[in-house]
Amino acid sequence: MSSCEMEKEIAIVGAGISGLLACRHTMEKGFNPVVFEARNGIGGVWSSTIDSTKLQTPKNYYQFSDLAWPLSVTETFPDQSQVMDYIKSRVSELADTMHLPEEPTQKHLAENDDERMTENGEEPGNQQIQETEQNEVYQVDFVILCIGKFSDLPNIPHFPQGDGPEVFSGKVIHSMDYAAMNKIQAVEFIKDKRVTVVGSQKSALDIAAQVSKTNGVRHPCTLLFRRVHWSGSKNLVRLTFRNPNRFSELMIHKPQKGLILWWLVFLLSPLRWIFTKLVECYLKWIYPLKKYNMIPDYTFLKEIYSCMFTILPDRFYERVEDGSLILKRSQKLCFCTTGVIIDDEVAPLETDIVIFATGYKSDEKISNIFALNYFKKCITRSSTPFYRECIHPRIPHLAIIGYSESPATSFTTELRSKWLAHFLAGKFKLPVIKEMEEDAKRWKKCTKKYSGENYKGACVSVMLQIDCNDQLCRDMGCNHKRKKWFLSEIFSPYQPADYANV
Repeated sequence: MSSCEMEKEIAIVGAGISGLLACRHTMEKGFNPVVFEARNGIGGVWSSTIDSTKLQTPKNYYQFSDLAWPLSVTETFPDQSQVMDYIKSRVSELADTMHLPEEPTQKHLAENDDERMTENGEEPGNQQIQETEQNEVYQVDFVILCIGKFSDLPNIPHFPQGDGPEVFSGKVIHSMDYAAMNKIQAVEFIKDKRVTVVGSQKSALDIAAQVSKTNGVRHPCTLLFRRVHWSGSKNLVRLTFRNPNRFSELMIHKPQKGLILWWLVFLLSPLRWIFTKLVECYLKWIYPLKKYNMIPDYTFLKEIYSCMFTILPDRFYERVEDGSLILKRSQKLCFCTTGVIIDDEVAPLETDIVIFATGYKSDEKISNIFALNYFKKCITRSSTPFYRECIHPRIPHLAIIGYSESPATSFTTELRSKWLAHFLAGKFKLPVIKEMEEDAKRWKKCTKKYSGENYKGACVSVMLQIDCNDQLCRDMGCNHKRKKWFLSEIFSPYQPADYANV
C-alpha cells in the first residue's frame, strides 16, 4: 500500500456488528479509522431489543470469520445476552479508535456538490462528518455508513385526520420503543392490559408471543396483519442452512453466465420445485395454518429469495389454541376512542395499547444524513441498486455496510468489509460509473425474477450467497474456491470460517 493510501482518513458511522467488522478489516490494512456511535455503547440493535429475541440463523453463520463462539454457548440460536457477550469479546482491540459519546449526538454528512465522481472514475474530494450537538467537524477521505436499517426511524402508517392515534384514549408506540425498555419495564407496560400488535414480521411475532405469555387468556393479545408470511421451526432453519451450496446455486439463473449453465438451471429446476413443496407440506403439517387461514399466497422459496423467512416463536400456535393470542387479518385500520376499527366492522376492537411492529424507513434514514439533495436522491429515488451491495455508483467515496439484508447478515457484511478494505488499500479499482450501474441492474433483474412481488432492493438471497462471495473474492484477487477437495466444494455449505484468511 502506498504512503498516499496509508494517509487516507476513514470515518465509520455506527458501532453495531457492521461497524465493528468494517473497523477491524480496515485496521488490518493499516488504516486508523475513527468510529462514531450515537448510542452509549456498541452492539447496534442487539444492545436494545426485546427480552425474547434470539438469533434467526445458526450461530456458525453469525460469527466473525476468525473467532468461533465460546464452548459455553451450546445453543444453536443464542439469545440477546449471549450475542452481546460474543460481540464484546472482539471489541477490546478496537476501543481506542471509537468515539462513544456520553449523550447521543446526531451525525450529519456534508459534501461539496462539485466533488462527485466523474463518469471516468476520477477521485472525489473530502467529506465532512459533523456532530451537530457538539459542533465538531471531522474531515475525511472516505465514509463507511454502518447504521443498519432496523432502528432509529420507525415506519408508522399515516392516518387521515380523525382516524389516527390522536383520537385514541390508550397508548400507541412502535416496536422500537418497546424494545428500548428493560425486562421489568416491558412487563409492567403490558401487564394486565389489552394489547394489539400490528405487523406480521419477526418483531410483531415476538412481541405478540411475549405479551400473550405475560397476560394469558384473561387479557389476550391481538395480532393484526395484512399479509401472511412463511415462518418455520428451528429445525427447518437448520435444514435450510445446510442446503445452500454450489450445487443448489446451479438451480438459479445468474447474470452473464454461459449456455451450459443456463441448461443446468433448466434441468435442475424440478429439484427446486420439489424442495419448495416438501417444505410447504411440512409447515402445514406441524402448524394449523389452514385452520387459522395462515397459508401465504406465494411459495416458500419466494420468502427465502426475499430474505423474509423467520423462526416462529416457541409455542406460538399453542397460545393461539388456548386463546391467549388472537390472529386477525385486516386490510384497513383506523382508531377510535376505545380502540381500533378493522376493515368495515361496526364494533371496534377494544384495546389499551397498540404496538406498531411495522418496520423502519431505512432509505429515508440514510438519505437524511446527507446535506445535499443530489445525494439524497441517489438513495431514495434512484432505481440503481448498490454495486457489490455496498457502494452506490454515483457516490463511490462512501460505502454502506450492513444495509443489504441476507439470511446471515454478519456473513454478508464481513466479506464486504474485507472487500472494502482491499479497495481502500488500492488492491483494485472500481469500474467506471456506467459499468457499475449496468452490473447492479443485471443483479437487480436477476433477484427480482425470483422474488416477484416480495422483491426488496437490498437483499442478498441465500440462494445466491456463494456466487456473490465469488465476485468479491475475484475483485480482491484471492481464490474463490475455499474448500479442500472437489466434492465438499460442490456439496458442502459455505460459512464465515471458510473466508477467515481472505
